[in-house]
Amino acid sequence: MVIFLLFLLSMNDENQLKISKSIFLIPMFYIVIIWFIYWIEIQYGFNFNKFGVYPRTLEGFRGVFLTHFIHSNTNHVFNNSIPLFVLLSSLFYFYKDVAYKVLIFGGLLTGFLTWLFARESFHIGASGIVYLLFSFVFFSGIIKKHYRLVALSLIIIFLYGSMIWYVLPIKEGMSWEGHLSGFVTGFFFAFIKRNKGIVKKEHEFSRTEFDLLFDDSGNFSPPEIVENKENEKRVEE
Repeated sequence: MVIFLLFLLSMNDENQLKISKSIFLIPMFYIVIIWFIYWIEIQYGFNFNKFGVYPRTLEGFRGVFLTHFIHSNTNHVFNNSIPLFVLLSSLFYFYKDVAYKVLIFGGLLTGFLTWLFARESFHIGASGIVYLLFSFVFFSGIIKKHYRLVALSLIIIFLYGSMIWYVLPIKEGMSWEGHLSGFVTGFFFAFIKRNKGIVKKEHEFSRTEFDLLFDDSGNFSPPEIVENKENEKRVEE
């Protein structure tokens, strides 16, 4: 489905947007990594939860770098995998100029904000990245006012709009703080990167012969007609 949507949004866009296999490499690689880490936990009986974010402690600060790769159970990692693939593909396709910065620095800032104000508990999962990407893709399209990006924003809100409720403490055992951190970070990056990548082009009007009849102030000022002196010559017999 995501490939079909990218194809529709890229049609007739003057080659600015081209679908290639490379835009899916990072999403697939990230998903393989989180599933592999979870498999190691199950296979060898490890528990990596302690490597998540534990707010306002020095040991818990390591979770800022590790939390996005750790999940509590199969449903947790599965529920994050699909939106991660869709949103990461959208990021690297439509915002390839800033994609790595948004993903890396945005992920770190999301983890840091979670460490800074979240309740005292281990916060794990790639949900912060999901909310980061959701927020960035949605707000970037609105801020840039590029019609294809606005269309993408509407598609994203249609697919994942219900996620917005989970930035509030409405479900027990869910890190709403991590969701909120990702959402705020995504908006922040959408704003500071608003002039990067695809932007709306201002329409330029070309001057016509009719426009030449007026000066820069809009006053009627037709060009002077220079008579051809050669036509005025009389041939004397």
